[in-house]
Amino acid sequence: MSTAELLKGAAGLFPDEVVTQAHVRHLNLPAGAGRFALITLDNGLDHTKPTTFGPQSLAHLDAAIDQVEKEAAEGSIVGVGLTGKPFIFAVGADLKGVELLRTHDDALAIGKGGHDVFKRLAGLAVPTFAYYNGAAMGGGVEIGLHCSYRTVSRAVPAFSLPEVFLGLVPGWGGCALLPNLIGAENAVKVIIENSLNQNRQLKGAQVFDLGIADAIFDGADFLERSLDWTSAVLRGETAVERATIDRGEAWDAAVARGRAVADSKVHGAAPAAYRALEIVAAVKDGDLQAGFDAEDRALADLIMGGELRAGIYAFHLVQKRAKRPVGAPDRNLARPVTKVGVIGAGLMASQLALLFLRRLEVPVVLTDIDQERIDKGVGYVHAEVDKLLGKGRINQDQANRLKALVTGVLDKAEGFADADFVIEAVFEEMSVKQRVFAEVEAVAPAHAILATNTSSLSITEMASELKHPERVVGFHFFNPVAILPLLEIVRGERTDDAALATAFGVAKKLRKTAVLVKDAPAFVVNRILTRFMGEIQNVIDDGTPVDVAERGIEPLGLPMSPLVLLELVGPAIGLHVSETLNRSFPDRFTVSPNLKAVVEAGKRGFYIYPEGTPVLDPEVAALLRQGDQVLTEEQVRARVLDAVAEEIGLMLAEGVVAEAQDIDLCLITGAGWPFHLGGITPYLDREGVSQRVNGKPFLAPGVASVPA
Repeated sequence: MSTAELLKGAAGLFPDEVVTQAHVRHLNLPAGAGRFALITLDNGLDHTKPTTFGPQSLAHLDAAIDQVEKEAAEGSIVGVGLTGKPFIFAVGADLKGVELLRTHDDALAIGKGGHDVFKRLAGLAVPTFAYYNGAAMGGGVEIGLHCSYRTVSRAVPAFSLPEVFLGLVPGWGGCALLPNLIGAENAVKVIIENSLNQNRQLKGAQVFDLGIADAIFDGADFLERSLDWTSAVLRGETAVERATIDRGEAWDAAVARGRAVADSKVHGAAPAAYRALEIVAAVKDGDLQAGFDAEDRALADLIMGGELRAGIYAFHLVQKRAKRPVGAPDRNLARPVTKVGVIGAGLMASQLALLFLRRLEVPVVLTDIDQERIDKGVGYVHAEVDKLLGKGRINQDQANRLKALVTGVLDKAEGFADADFVIEAVFEEMSVKQRVFAEVEAVAPAHAILATNTSSLSITEMASELKHPERVVGFHFFNPVAILPLLEIVRGERTDDAALATAFGVAKKLRKTAVLVKDAPAFVVNRILTRFMGEIQNVIDDGTPVDVAERGIEPLGLPMSPLVLLELVGPAIGLHVSETLNRSFPDRFTVSPNLKAVVEAGKRGFYIYPEGTPVLDPEVAALLRQGDQVLTEEQVRARVLDAVAEEIGLMLAEGVVAEAQDIDLCLITGAGWPFHLGGITPYLDREGVSQRVNGKPFLAPGVASVPA
């Protein structure tokens, strides 16, 4: 089947494609280098709608190459260039089209169609040039790899091959061409390591340093400078030199290191990274066509697999649902926030003060029970501002202004009399929180929002003794505050729309992913994680060895093992939350006597790290009192997943969040749950756990799976 026929068939499956045009214009290169054809990729929309490649877009590019191929053969042009619209080069395949594919043959056509079009650039009778003028991802990077030469703008903010992150492989030449351009070690960093590190992006300078681009120019006159450089190359004035590729042991070592990275991130639970590494290993001898064929097969297999559909589902959650929180009130009800008060000056409170300061750039005042604590909290914020200055993230004037905006006072009346938004981050005890809110209500303006960073306590009960409980809202951050995006916004029974709208408005300015949550014990993430961790603890208490219990969860590919997570959270906090939930749901949430013993012994976790890897602490092992019920890894996994599926089902029935999608969004952005799982509910559906436990799947067919 011809490329045109392939693309025509694929286009029929995707009628709503946002089509990218490939405009050809001609110009005379500087210094008399000759007539040049420049192809500009443009979907006709502004930079907020990045240029993508669907079947019709590839067909337009194919037609443009028909034209320049003819001109090159005739000798009427000396070269062909490729660039993008302002701020965007191209960001790869259109995922909306990928979601619609239902058969392996259709998926194979997408891979082959892209390859067939892109390969033509390398086959032209004249040199080809890619000018990475803006953001380039996936197929946008790969089309440039098919060209003879590449330049990059220093202003490029995002450049990556994110496919493995989503559950795919770079399937239009990336796995084959990149290692043959910059060596296997650097290619594995881009394809595997960066992708599995939350889709880490390269900047323009890094693209050049890695050798992906042959020249780098400033953004202001990037295209003009690139054309000057092109002229020099074509006239022989500039010679492009590239590093020699080591095709010996270094290549094999890079692939092995990539497997180690994949094992540490997904523990063999998601196939994409391993398929990509197989292709990199296979092109060691430089056989690009064999690599392209392997990319086609891998792409088709993965497109028809559950991990990719879950990955795309997760991508849509964080890119779309996160920006339009379900259930949020009319944003016009939000009140302006011109000053923020923080009750407490410990580490969490200080992190919150820093975040509000940086994002809102309004006065922030901390209070605590003594001046020493206040000074320490303000000092922490000042030190973090100095770090930003040292890294060049802000200039001296900005640093001075930020430091001047943060203060600390003992007297709440003095600090909060003109505050619009006051958040508490004090000890997780109801009576303490009620007392500080009563003190604040007496001195803060009538319009001020009173927010609590509680991780598990009732917002309604916390506000119950106030004169104006309607202005109390849950504002639950996740640690580390600067890194984890999630913000659970909790509506108490008396919370009004104005308070809630203000909370959502502040969350947006803080650049957080806000999810509306009902006032239920431990809200979303902590409730699910506590049930998850509690069931593992139960398994250990009943008699299963610690290492077997931990390995039982490895196939989920979580970012860390349950007991390492417990160490990060802190055993005392884990115990406190389990006790809180045990009071609310004693039939499902237990309080582990072994965990209690670990906390009472003052241990920071179950492990020690004598050589960098976790080993069960002998002192903890001596504390453990276990039964005689020993489970296999498979039995552990089934028991834990059944518990999680039951809890999510109950939470949805209670209306803790609007839909299962919000559960997944919370776990991805608040607990680092893997993209390849789609959070948790697609995985529970795919493994049949949802049906077994609740009698039905969480998601409709096709939402995070191959359409029926």
